[in-house]
Formats: sequence, C-alpha cells, structure tokens
Amino acid sequence: MNRIEHTSLSPTATLREALNALNNTGPNLTVFVVDGAGRLLGTVTDGDVRRALIAGRDLDSPVSGAMNSSPRHLVIGKAPERPLKALRQAGIRLLPEVDEEGTLLRVLDISGSEAILPVHALLMAGGRGSRLRPITDTLPKPLVPVHGRPIIEHILGLLGRFGVEDVSVSVNYLKEKVQDHLGDGSRFGARIDYLVEQEPLGTAGALRLLERPAHDVVLLMNGDLLTDVDLEGMFQLFTRSRAAMAVATTEHHVDLPYAVMDLEGDLVLGYREKPTVSFPCNAGIYLLRSEWRELVPEHGPFHATDLIQALLDRGERVVAFPIEGTWYDIGRYEDLERARPANAVDGTGRQAAQSGSTRPLSGT
Repeated sequence: MNRIEHTSLSPTATLREALNALNNTGPNLTVFVVDGAGRLLGTVTDGDVRRALIAGRDLDSPVSGAMNSSPRHLVIGKAPERPLKALRQAGIRLLPEVDEEGTLLRVLDISGSEAILPVHALLMAGGRGSRLRPITDTLPKPLVPVHGRPIIEHILGLLGRFGVEDVSVSVNYLKEKVQDHLGDGSRFGARIDYLVEQEPLGTAGALRLLERPAHDVVLLMNGDLLTDVDLEGMFQLFTRSRAAMAVATTEHHVDLPYAVMDLEGDLVLGYREKPTVSFPCNAGIYLLRSEWRELVPEHGPFHATDLIQALLDRGERVVAFPIEGTWYDIGRYEDLERARPANAVDGTGRQAAQSGSTRPLSGT
C-alpha cells in the first residue's frame, strides 16, 4: 500500500490558500481539511473550488464552505465499507486513514491495491526444508529463489496487494539469513518483526509467540508458497460466515489406474474407466481470530491441523475457501520445478518471468 505526502489546511483557510496548496500537490490534486486536533473534516479538490466560485463565493471565503465534508475514508483496523475496486470505479484514488477519534493518520494511494485487510500476517519460515537438500544446507527454504526472487518475497508481494502491512515471521533454521534479508520489512512496504522458535514448533506453534497482534484477525501462512490466492475473498467468507477459522484449499487430482464400478448392492449400474477424482486439500493458508492462540499448548510442536481439530472439538465453525488461481508448495524438488514455468504467476498477481532453466535451483 503506497502512502503519499499530503497537504492539510484548517477550515478557516481561504479558497485562495486552497488553490495555492492544490497547485503544489503535484498529481494528487487533493488537500485535506483538519481541525486543531488533527481530525479530518473534509477534502478539497480544484473542482470543489471551481464550484464554489461559480456559486458566488470569492477567493477569501473559508475553505470549509467548499469542501466535501463526507469524504470516503478508512478507519484504522477496519476493512473499507466498499471494495477498493468500487471506490476506484467511482474515481477515488486517494483514501485518508483515520483513527477511532477521526484523527488523520496518513493518506493511501489505492490505485494499485486490491484491498486493505485488517489482518496480522504470521509467516512460518523456520522449517529445515530437508526435502530440498542440498539447496537448504546453506539457504533457508523461504529464501530459495523462484523467478529470480526468494519465495518469501513473492508472499510479501501478495500481502502488499491486499494491504496487509503488519507481518510476523517465525524463524529457526538459519534464522539470521532470513532476518538479514528481510530486515524491518520497509523495502517491501511492510512492518516485520520476528518470532524466534527455540525448537521446531510445527505449522501453528508459533502462534503462542505472537503476543500482541496488530489486529484481531491473524493470517497464518506457510512461508514456502507461491500463490495468487484471493485474500479479500477469503476474508469476506471468514467474516460473513462468522467462522472461528477459514482454511484455503486447493484441488488435488488423483488418476485411478482401474475402472471404477458403480454399484447398488451387488447390482452393477455402470462403470467409469480409469477416472480422475479430486479432493480439496489443505493449502497452508488460514484466517483465524487471534483469541484462538490460547488453544496452542505451551510446549512442543503444534500443527494447523491440530488447531482445526481443536476448534471442531469445541463445536466451532471452520470454513473452506477454494483457491481458484495459482498455488505451488515448493517443499520438494518436483514442486519447485512445477512452480517455475513461464505461465506461473508471482505474488503481485502478474505473470512471472521465466527462469530460463529446467534444472533444480542452486542454493548460491
């Protein structure tokens, strides 16, 4: 999510001052009107000034009489009331973000974003990656390059598309390399902190190390995925269904080597010659309420499947979100190679560049 420099005026500023400010805003062409406490009162564009002048106001009139006093805005920690696509179609490019008291915090350029999701991401990046040896003898699996970039950068690109900025990364094996590469996350448009696993904690155990998530909803995601999953659609399903957890799924196809008989008792109704059957499989991407971190035991490994079962045992609602686009798990050589054709997409949703090689990637 791109933050832009913005200009603020008081409501007693004149239309002349507003025009001067607009003249200095470059391509943004919007100034924001705030009170003495910094609370957002409205916005002013050159069109607003023109309409005020046509209505008979002069350049010394206060800007409060010309401003849009009900601008579209975002309350921090909450999803937009309308999808960003609808806002862009309405001609809105800049979206001010305010706190619960209405104080203007920042202005976002939404022209290149698909959503602004109020979730805290936890990326699981501490695994040994034994199935990718010898690559992972010297390189942690999340830093294995795919299409010229480490796999975890593709994930950060995906998060950025959906406005997810608060990211925790759980690390263990070769943790210094992950931390040195990602830093504080600023060059990826994120705020990254690290959860250090003193022992392998499984695919959900690091939730217990997440003490103060920035939002009430946590996106738990494996750190070795290449996908263009629609996180906004998944979030909407999660909130609409009032579920305890949403699990992203991917279809896995199995070719049966024999004809399958369709029976009714001992009566043969027909048969299907060597059919392909499909199963919805766990894709390693989850949304859950942060309160369910309490179900993670204090010691030992704990997996996302354990958490799913614990929620089901409590009678909680768990919903599935099918991924309709790209999904690759690079945990094995054959999966890594499948993720590399030219028609795969990267985390930005764009077609990824072809790597130019069909051999296993080296760790150097």
